[in-house]
Amino acid sequence: QVQLVESGGGSVQAGGSLRLSCAASGYTSSRYCMGWFRQAPGKEREKVATLYSGGGYRYYVDSVRGRFTISRDSAEKTLSLQMSRLKFEDTAMYYCALVVVAAGPDCEDPLLSYDYWGQGTQVTVSS
Repeated sequence: QVQLVESGGGSVQAGGSLRLSCAASGYTSSRYCMGWFRQAPGKEREKVATLYSGGGYRYYVDSVRGRFTISRDSAEKTLSLQMSRLKFEDTAMYYCALVVVAAGPDCEDPLLSYDYWGQGTQVTVSS
């Protein structure tokens, strides 16, 4: 059973930084897409940043590109999201997600459905 556990959320002033981590366990495939999504109250869930386990692919939503960095430690099975220059509009519940795929290009499919989700960690940015 795949388990994803997020940590690192909190409250920060605008312009500050936070680092989110996602500890993953229970999967055996070496080909997967993994990433961060967020949902603010009253808004739809948004894909923030994703990557392919085999490397060569990273996605960032336009609103975070240049401020957020997604990375993966394969040995520790940990996914991270370094968030810098945080803005009020980054306030949301952040979720880690994973889906097993056949190959890297599958991660680029905007309709790709993620099968496994963490419980979420709250990020609150005060202006």
